Amino acid sequence: MFGRIDHIGVAVADLESAIQLHTEAYGMPLVHRETIAEQGVEAVLLDVGESHVELLKPLAEDSPVGKFLAARGPGLHHVAYQVADVRAALDAARKAGLRLIDETPRTGIRGTQVAFLHPKTAGGVLTELVEAH
Repeated sequence: MFGRIDHIGVAVADLESAIQLHTEAYGMPLVHRETIAEQGVEAVLLDVGESHVELLKPLAEDSPVGKFLAARGPGLHHVAYQVADVRAALDAARKAGLRLIDETPRTGIRGTQVAFLHPKTAGGVLTELVEAH
């Protein structure tokens, strides 16, 4: 079902400091920055090999990432896997008995089609499916 790791999502409270760490200390180029109102985040993509690190700053405390930060603090938020067809991947996940957060795809960073699987049935990890573009 999965092609490769598309990105690792990291929840941050201070986006500018996180960008500085990743660009200056780690040498990762910043390739995209966008506010995704539907998901309640400001997101930044940094390149690392063929994959990305996605930094996520919540737009509000009651957003999913805001609640995550309040409960757990900054850190790993999700792992995103690239799939050829997000709808087909959702169907396969459903048939495998996995709990879906998204029954249908939604728009993610850079206009990609994405969907999330619930961590309770995905090995304790919030899992994002990202359609290859």
